[in-house]
Amino acid sequence: MTSQSEPAPLRNRPPRNPSQLAELRKRVDELTAQDRRRLGRRLDGVRRMKPGDALDAAMAQITSAVGTAEEKLALRVAGVPTVSYPDELPVSQKRDDIADAIRDHQVVIVAGETGSGKTTQIPKICLELGRGVRGLIGHTQPRRLAARTVAERIAEELQTPLGGVVGWKVRFTDHVGDQTMIKLMTDGILLAEIQHDRSLAMYDTLIIDEAHERSLNIDFILGYLKQLLPKRPDLKVIITSATIDPERFAAHFSTAVVGGEPKPAPIVEVSGRTYPVEVRYRPLVVEGDEEDNDDERDQIQAISDAVDELAGEAPGDVLVFLSGEREIRDTADMLRKRNLRHTEILPLYARLSTAEQHKVFQPHTGRRIVLATNVAETSLTVPGIKYVVDPGTARISRYSNRLKVQRLPIEAVSQASANQRKGRCGRTSDGIAIRLYDEADFIGRPEFTEPEILRTNLASVILQMISLGLGDIAAFPFIDPPDRRNIADGLDLLHELGALEAPVRGEPGKLTPLGRKLAQLPVDPRLGRMVLEADRNGCLREVLIITAALSIQDPRERPADKQQAAGEKHARFADKDSDFVAFLNLWNWIKEQQQELSSNQFRRTCKTDFLHYLRIREWQDLESQLRQVVKGMGFTLNTVPADAQRLHQSLLSGLLSHIGMHDPEKRDFIGARNARFSLFPGSSLFKKAPKWVMAAELVETSRLWGRIAAKIEPEWAESLAEHLVKRQYSEPHWEKKQAAVLAYEKVTLYGIPIVAKRKVNFGRIDPALSRELFIRHALVDGDWETHHEFFHANRDLLAEVEELEHRVRRRDILVDDGTLFDFYDERLPADVVSGRHFDSWWKKARHKTPDLLSFEKSMLVNEAAGGVDEDDYPDVWRQGEFELPLTYQFEPGANADGVTVHIPLPLLNQITPAGFDWQIPGVREELAVALVRSLPKAIRRNFVPVPDYVKEALAGQKPDGQPLLALLERQLRAMTGIVVAREAWEPEKIPDHLRMTFRVEDEQGKTLAEGKDLAELKRRLRDKAQAAVAAAADDMEQHGLRAWTIGPLAKVVERQRGGYAVKGYPALVDEGDSVGVGVFDSPGEQWTAMWRGTRRLVLLGAPPPLKSLQGRLSNQAKLALSRNPHGSVAKLLEDVVTTAVDKVIIEAGGPAWDADAFAALVAKARADMPDTMYAILQQLEPILSLSYDIDRQLKSITNVLLVRSVADIRAQLTGLVYPGFVASTGLRRLPDLVRYLRAIEQRLAKLPESPQRDRERLLLIEDVQQEYTDARASIRPGAPGWDTLAEVRWMIEELRVSYFAQSLGTPYPVSDKRIYRALATLPG
Repeated sequence: MTSQSEPAPLRNRPPRNPSQLAELRKRVDELTAQDRRRLGRRLDGVRRMKPGDALDAAMAQITSAVGTAEEKLALRVAGVPTVSYPDELPVSQKRDDIADAIRDHQVVIVAGETGSGKTTQIPKICLELGRGVRGLIGHTQPRRLAARTVAERIAEELQTPLGGVVGWKVRFTDHVGDQTMIKLMTDGILLAEIQHDRSLAMYDTLIIDEAHERSLNIDFILGYLKQLLPKRPDLKVIITSATIDPERFAAHFSTAVVGGEPKPAPIVEVSGRTYPVEVRYRPLVVEGDEEDNDDERDQIQAISDAVDELAGEAPGDVLVFLSGEREIRDTADMLRKRNLRHTEILPLYARLSTAEQHKVFQPHTGRRIVLATNVAETSLTVPGIKYVVDPGTARISRYSNRLKVQRLPIEAVSQASANQRKGRCGRTSDGIAIRLYDEADFIGRPEFTEPEILRTNLASVILQMISLGLGDIAAFPFIDPPDRRNIADGLDLLHELGALEAPVRGEPGKLTPLGRKLAQLPVDPRLGRMVLEADRNGCLREVLIITAALSIQDPRERPADKQQAAGEKHARFADKDSDFVAFLNLWNWIKEQQQELSSNQFRRTCKTDFLHYLRIREWQDLESQLRQVVKGMGFTLNTVPADAQRLHQSLLSGLLSHIGMHDPEKRDFIGARNARFSLFPGSSLFKKAPKWVMAAELVETSRLWGRIAAKIEPEWAESLAEHLVKRQYSEPHWEKKQAAVLAYEKVTLYGIPIVAKRKVNFGRIDPALSRELFIRHALVDGDWETHHEFFHANRDLLAEVEELEHRVRRRDILVDDGTLFDFYDERLPADVVSGRHFDSWWKKARHKTPDLLSFEKSMLVNEAAGGVDEDDYPDVWRQGEFELPLTYQFEPGANADGVTVHIPLPLLNQITPAGFDWQIPGVREELAVALVRSLPKAIRRNFVPVPDYVKEALAGQKPDGQPLLALLERQLRAMTGIVVAREAWEPEKIPDHLRMTFRVEDEQGKTLAEGKDLAELKRRLRDKAQAAVAAAADDMEQHGLRAWTIGPLAKVVERQRGGYAVKGYPALVDEGDSVGVGVFDSPGEQWTAMWRGTRRLVLLGAPPPLKSLQGRLSNQAKLALSRNPHGSVAKLLEDVVTTAVDKVIIEAGGPAWDADAFAALVAKARADMPDTMYAILQQLEPILSLSYDIDRQLKSITNVLLVRSVADIRAQLTGLVYPGFVASTGLRRLPDLVRYLRAIEQRLAKLPESPQRDRERLLLIEDVQQEYTDARASIRPGAPGWDTLAEVRWMIEELRVSYFAQSLGTPYPVSDKRIYRALATLPG
């Protein structure tokens, strides 16, 4: 080169003109790729500088730097080692062909079987071509182990130290130096470098090894290179592949030819070192034997038969391919049970411990049977294999579009995989491959294994592509374009993680700020999302440990023959609620052990505790690398232990589609999109499943398993998945307390109900409907608690019109709700959807238009509603001086339907039934019509049409004290001449709403009782009414009086109670050994109490002379008096004393009301009592003698036919002569008792002769007696009607005399009808 032929002092002199600058540019273009890019940018900057000292200084610095770079390049050229090729390798024979193809083409495909030497020799061919000096020869491997071992082998063959000419780089390990020319690396490393070096400028050659594996990384790199090569014509690409469809790679990198078909890249085929392999087909079911089920073999039996068959061949090891660990264990158990002589059984699979994996490479004697997964198909070369047994199946990772999870189903392998397996036994000598299926099955299988890109989730690839700006993934030049469904699922996952905005019109959304951060993390997008959330939640340290653990193979080993022991050792790390926390526990334990133990001791501890030392180191390296990455992103690790909830919320952010809700019936979990999964048996949550879980991965084998799980709360998912959840709303309704429209929200995430039913404000969800419900319920229905004056004024106006409707019993007066709705709807803004919104708006609007929302009565009354006189429906009922409130209820069927009069409890006994039968004017005519229609048809037909007759009858009539029925009887007789008997009316048939309802209330307005029968209400509440009146005049109440010391006693007092003037009637009350003053609610009760109180106070002031009185009685009198019902003569005398005092009070005109009148009573009692008592005792002698004799007669009657009559007589006798009968009967009626008793004697004398006649009259007596008993039960002593009732009692005795002893005579005419008429006069 010209620049290098010039003397160094001249070359390094700073250029001073444009030609010198151009010369410097040429020198830069000859440098290494790294220096070319670095110094080229500096030259571009110098061109923009103005002449001067600064320019001269810059040019001097660049010139010096270029010289240094040229010296470095010269050293690299001088450092190119001598290349030699092992003659025994097939690729060595083809090196000239390969070199020519590389020299003449930008892309070359080298196809050769494993063992051909292409991996180690092609980099040397490139080096010999001058590649790797100005740029690196990049050499990718699918696996890290291969990257290191290949680097070691090439360095060894070039006789250079590792890290010099040959370097290697894998995740977290970089052994590439300034002198490196060949760089071995994983394809993942190259992918990561694309993010920072879009043109891959540091490389002049790229070798993509093992391209036939068609991993996701390989396919992406090949697609990227397809786009890059036109921009980098200097870049050479060599693709090495097993002899599996190399034409596909050649076609992918074809070049356009003017006027012809695209020209594929050249293919150089290199044969491997192989020996003939015999293929034997041994299907499980032999053709023709399908119907004979007894001859059908299972796979384990078929393997056993194959092993037996191969035992007859030449010595050699057997490699058996199986689909999984479980199948390997089952087959190993079977073979070991057979105790095959001189045979060693070895398993081989990825999860096996390193020590057990290494056993297959160690020397041995005898025969060895290796049971392996497809890891032995291409990844590992097992030495000494002469025979292969191939069941033809494997677990192939496959993405499920339906479940959105990665599945591991057992599938038939492709022809290419079957041939790879066959080739494993032809490496060192002739071999035999036994296929456990028939040849037709083999021929029918797909030729090649489906590339990973067609059967995996593409989220990670898509994320990198979008972050690199590579455009639409569907247009990216993949060798095999992925299924659009898989692309959509990858986009969906990124959207789930929040890395992408929602798609717009089918186009992928843009990368979010979170997505841009996610693309910087060298982990799976799900794990990266956890890291980002952990930074926000202050638990980054713990999540980095967990995500690092999830990125590698589990460091906990479970050897097949020591599973129980391993489980016991690992149990110390378990957490009952989280398998993720188990990783943290293990991490902390490892840290403690490493601090306490030496390196060798720690290695031994790992072995005894079933932990994989190398995986632990990998875990720690990955965590350290991640820690450096996140620090570079500005994240800060937490220094205090993380909160468990925040930790799991962070983990959940990456596992939103991996949550599950427990189904106790099926004992599994309902997952996303209706998938069902079970927790893996190794989980600490397996035995006691929580309600909600998340799983780090969902993998389908025999069923869908959730591996590495933790208990979660569903509300965590809701906050993290706001962009994913679907919300359904039901039952929108107004709630008065919140003054808003609420609805029930159901929140689902991928179909899982994470919130079943929750109340939410509906205003933000459906403002239009919320506004409508607000108007209808709050403003129209009035279901709102508010202080706004217009609202309460409007409600009062509505209540006034509604009350009129109730009074008139019509529903057409008030306008309908639609009219009220329209009123508010026209005036309220669209954004008023709740009480809070209304308050905010009205606060301003009311100042401008204060009457905007106020009703007028005219707008509330329908135009069609006429003919209503409000005076006919009064607010109060007037009775005497009382005004009782009236209310109206128009609810047919309700107890208070119609008119209700409200009676305060203290006034209850002062209200009479008079007038209530007339009803109010507005109802009176309808009531009268109903009454007339209740008449028997024979009478009613004289008054047709009834409404006309009633209208005429009531014309001009007003309540005047007479009953309504009496008026109707008189008017109808005047109009028609028809007499209507009172008994013909049937008022019980009239509708309930036409009968007045009486509602008795306490002072607070609380209803105590209500009904249509005022008298019955009085009876029911008599005690409460009395107590209420007494309470009203409690200032008059006194007790313990033994003399008149109270001054004059008012006969009536009046007190205000509850807005009413309550009248009370004071009286002396007999308290036994003293008297008190009480207040009663009626004059009758007052009179009864006053009489007894006066009697007791007189006796206290004038004690009776009982001793002297007894001395005046004869022996015969004493004997007669001893036969009294009182139980003793003393009690009889008390009764007599009471009667004597009553005589004094009667003669004085009644009880005393002041001290003077009372003193006169006491004086008269002292003077008259001895003689009066003696006279009474004289009258009692015959009464008690007759009573005694009658009693003896009754006891002697034994005829059963007379039992009813005897019982009646006994009851009559008991009612005449009983303890206290003297005072109760009274001095005036004592002589009548003798006549009544003599009448009994006559009845008894006639009874044996005419029992039938006695029974007939007894029936009449019983009817009368029953009517009397019923009436007595309804009237309180002293109440109105009580005197009439007392008179009826003696009328019945006179009726008995007239029936059974007419000869004795009666003082006045008496009959049952007269008694009935007397009872009819009683109130109620």
